[in-house]
Parts: sequence; C-alpha cells; structure tokens
Amino acid sequence: MNGTGRDLAEALNYTAYTGGAVTKEVLPAGSTAAFGISVRQQLGILSNDDGGDWWNRAQRARWTAEDGVRRIKAVLGTGASNSATLAQALIWAGFSNRHLAENFCDCVIDGGPKQAYTVYLDRAEAAFTEAITVATAANNTSLRDIATAGRASVRLLKGNLSGASTDAGAITSNAFVYRMPFYVNTVDQYNRIYWASANQPYRAHTVWGTYYENYRRTSRDPRVPYDSSLTVRFGDAAVTSLGGLVRWYYQTKYPLRESSINLVSGWEMRLIEAEALLVGGDVAGAMAKLNARRIALSLTPWTASNATEAWTALKRERGIELWLEGRRMGDFRRWKALNRPGDQEDMTGRDLCFPIPLSELETNPNLR
Repeated sequence: MNGTGRDLAEALNYTAYTGGAVTKEVLPAGSTAAFGISVRQQLGILSNDDGGDWWNRAQRARWTAEDGVRRIKAVLGTGASNSATLAQALIWAGFSNRHLAENFCDCVIDGGPKQAYTVYLDRAEAAFTEAITVATAANNTSLRDIATAGRASVRLLKGNLSGASTDAGAITSNAFVYRMPFYVNTVDQYNRIYWASANQPYRAHTVWGTYYENYRRTSRDPRVPYDSSLTVRFGDAAVTSLGGLVRWYYQTKYPLRESSINLVSGWEMRLIEAEALLVGGDVAGAMAKLNARRIALSLTPWTASNATEAWTALKRERGIELWLEGRRMGDFRRWKALNRPGDQEDMTGRDLCFPIPLSELETNPNLR
C-alpha cells in the first residue's frame, strides 16, 4: 500500500502546483522549465501537448490503488471483508479517483473510450462506501472516518448535498485531518510547491499579486502564510505576462521538503455542511458553519445580508482553508457549471481542468 500512496503523492504534487498557478493561488515568478510554470500555464492555458506528466501520474495512482484492491481480495478471499489493508487500499482508490475528477476534463479508464469526468466521482464514491463497510467490520474507526470524510467531499462534487452533509456531520472533530506525506529521499518525493520556491535555486512562484497577498496582510490568517526576503527580492526570471521581474513572496504553508498536504479535514466538513445549508436557502446557518473556523482562529467573521454575499464568503473561505491543496480547479469548475452567485477570482479565459494529453490520444485506439 505504500507504493499506492506514493503514486497519489506524486500526482497531487504536480496538479496542486500547476493547478494552483492556473487558479491564481500563486502567480509565476520566473522559471518556466523543471520546477517552473510554463508560459502557457502562466496564462491559464493547459494544453494537451504539455507532456502528460499530470495525467500519467494521476492515472497510475488510480490504477495501482484499484489493482491493489483486486489483488487483496484475490489473496484474502472472504477474509477481505474485515481487512484493514483492504480498507486502506479502497481509501487510496477513492482519493485517486477524486483527484482525477477535480483536476481533469474527461475520464478514460485503462485504455477505454472517453467518458464524462463524473465517472471518476462514481468510482470514488463506490470505493469510499466499500471502505466504510470494510473498516467498520475491522473495527477500525480511523479508517472508517477517513473514508466517510472522503465520501462527503465526493458527494458534494456530485451534487448530493444531503448525503454530503450527513457524511460531513459524522466527522464531529474539527481537529480531524488526513494528510498526504512527502519525503526527503529523492527530489521526486519532495513537496513540489515548497521546492519550486525554496531558493535552492528555484524562485518559480509567488504570493505577490494574488488575492491571498493582501488578505494575509490585513487579516493575519495563519492558513495562508507567506514571507519575503530582505536580500532576495525578486523571482528567478522575468515574467512577460506580468511585465518583467516580480516580487518574490514565498508561501510558508509548506515550509519543508517533507511538508504534507491535506487530503481531507474536519474543517472542510464544516464547509461542506455550510454549502449544503446555503443551497437550501439557510443563509444564517451557512454563515455560522463557515465562520466557525474563523472564530476559532480569532479572525473577523464574514458577514452576509443575502445569499449572494454568503456565496462570496463561502468561495473565499474554501479558497483559504484548502489553499494549495489541489482542490481549487474542481471548485471553480463546479461553481461555474451550477452558475453559483458571488464574487471570486476572475477565471475568464483560463482552463479549469487538464485535458487528455497527446500521449493518450495517440496511443489509445478508443480515442482515435
């Protein structure tokens, strides 16, 4: 199972960074190769000839997790029904499919035809549901809660607000969190967001010019931390789309090569409950849920006198809570599809999902 988790970590490493640049969680500060942000990505363009790293890593994570499930069932037989190892494999399968759904435009399974990206969500929900059953039979409450929280996030993406809210409500501890670890063994195992702006030597992205720059200055919200240097003031190269050299304000949410990235958390569950309430017309209830975290951090609560203002607050709060966790493209895409009101960063002309790459289009006969 360690290899399966490692595959998902590598996939998340790529999409969280590049997706963060496209959705303006960070902006480019120089490098366009290696750990940089390409010229097209700087403009919000995700092209099918970018090389396929994002797709290949994400699909490998899904396949290894699902194949692991098949192998465990074959080896354990009826004993798999209460196997914690199987529950963990199913959890990786759930998160791998959620990752694909949140970040990719279309679904392709093992060389098959193109399908709607929502197929990934169906697979994720099924995996999490089975994981809950197996973990419960194994009397493993930790894995049960992880799978329940994962399913809550997937049900929100599917528009099953009642189911999402029920699952989220089952996670009563706001301190609950499940993280994807990273390691210092090789560069491929480093947290890519950290390493790309650690000045060793890369200064490829910056918080300068984003919504989060001024928000952090005025609020001191610890969830979106960044810093600057008195001696190294600019990124590592000129950025044409931003007019030249830009100030290097480096994120510190991930301060180390081995900094982990959240996959799901108790505070995310409160935001799921808030969104379900807001869709149901309960503005006051939604605001109470989404402000709970702010109150716990002694931050000024958001206010809303109508549903549109409440949606603005929800969109902002999810962006802050899930900052640089590889979740923003999925949020922007679903809110756009559902025509949700409220202000957010302007995504006009920017892609909100990674396309099927040429490497898949040219080798999969079902896509020709």
